[in-house]
Amino acid sequence: MDNNAVSGAIPDDAYRSARERMVKSQLIPRGINDPRVLRAMEKVPRQRFVEGDRIAEAYEDRPLPIGYNQTISQPYIVALMTQALELSGGEKVLEIGTGSGYQAAILAELSEQVCTIERVAQLLIRAQKILKELGYTNILMKAFNGTMGWSSFAPFDAMVVTAGAPGIPEPLLDQLGEGGRLVIPVGDRLTQQLIKVVREKGDLFKEDLGLVRFVNLMGTYGWGEQEKEFS
Repeated sequence: MDNNAVSGAIPDDAYRSARERMVKSQLIPRGINDPRVLRAMEKVPRQRFVEGDRIAEAYEDRPLPIGYNQTISQPYIVALMTQALELSGGEKVLEIGTGSGYQAAILAELSEQVCTIERVAQLLIRAQKILKELGYTNILMKAFNGTMGWSSFAPFDAMVVTAGAPGIPEPLLDQLGEGGRLVIPVGDRLTQQLIKVVREKGDLFKEDLGLVRFVNLMGTYGWGEQEKEFS
């Protein structure tokens, strides 16, 4: 939620104008019009979530590598997926694929609680450190097989999956609450369609938000990699 903002963030005046340009040139012209999403994108210091030698590229309109064969999504895709969740401030949100932690920070600005899962423990540790330094207190993190969801905190009002899946994992649908929204890339290993799922009166309604390309979602209901559970 908005009052869980980045109260303890390191000053980043040098990047504020870059974020303003990002919003005006990359997001608004492409249909991002939710004022809360735009404010969050203009506020969260994306440069904190990229690798040190890529900081100068933090606000460019493209994904960037973060190690372990993972990426931080381009700003437009982060904004598009976030806007599709239709967050009003009181939701409990599940994120599958913490990665750099940037998407979790955006979600934390817009919701009551964020539960985020990352299969690569090293990435989770790094994201946890950054998010703590930025002052977020409404994010719960776990290293685990994300395709199984997080049943102990279900049901969720909103879910976002930041990796491409061959189909929509059944555990996520089971953990999506009434009126809940799920946004997930679904397709093959190279390209996917960004799908929005809404649960209404027990039924599931799907909407295609367009063509995207994400890293692969691994796990039991992803691309079949055998994984161990992390404590």
